[in-house]
Amino acid sequence: MRKIVYFRVLGALAVETDEGISRTPQALKLRALLALLCLNDGRPLSAPQLIDALWSGAPPRTASTALQVYVSRLRKHLAQAGFDGPGLLLTRPPGYMMELAPLSLDLHSFESLCLRARELRAAGRLDEASGLLSQALGLWTGPALADLRTVPALQNLGHQLDEKRSVALEEHAETELLLGRHKLLIGELYGLIDEQPMRETFHGLLMLALYRSGRPAEALMIYNRIRRVLIDELGIEPGRRLRQLQQSILERDAVLEDSSLAHLAC
Repeated sequence: MRKIVYFRVLGALAVETDEGISRTPQALKLRALLALLCLNDGRPLSAPQLIDALWSGAPPRTASTALQVYVSRLRKHLAQAGFDGPGLLLTRPPGYMMELAPLSLDLHSFESLCLRARELRAAGRLDEASGLLSQALGLWTGPALADLRTVPALQNLGHQLDEKRSVALEEHAETELLLGRHKLLIGELYGLIDEQPMRETFHGLLMLALYRSGRPAEALMIYNRIRRVLIDELGIEPGRRLRQLQQSILERDAVLEDSSLAHLAC
């Protein structure tokens, strides 16, 4: 009987059976190869592409043979994990590709939930949208590909995936503001600005949440905090929108109280 194998990249790479048993390869090259193939699900990667990524542009003379060995070992490992079918890791010109079952990769599940949440938000179904975004964000266990960041190609891919999480966090916070849940949002946003101290959107969302919670002085302190960071680290002032938000707070502009205007912070 064919078993389902789940692949996780939103955190450290992990492979699990449908029974919850971990079947993650231990060897770094096998994990890196698996990650590259999973992130290109349904798209073949050529042998030169894989070699360049696995050996960071400085492959040994035996790299072609070594790649074939790694592919063979990975196929065997996946078979031992319980996948009985022949079609998971395929040889396809010009190289190899994974053909994953629907939603067996956590990234696919994350993207599907985010897309549906955006559709619901556009339709005005904010509470449902917020719930789906929370579900999507709950799939993350840490920085994407956290255990493979020593591989330059995967470090770059990991940063790209982390940006998807940041965008989803922004969308979730915006939706919560639209729902009038500014007080409940403050603690989460403080954590996010600590995590990403130069991301202006998180600071703007926190400023707006604080202002709507009757804490304008604290909101202005958040502005001063990111302004110092940006000047010290990059020699630049905050962007136009954040400066406008600060000015609106100083003027106690009534528009800031309109819960339908979460985009004021972005």
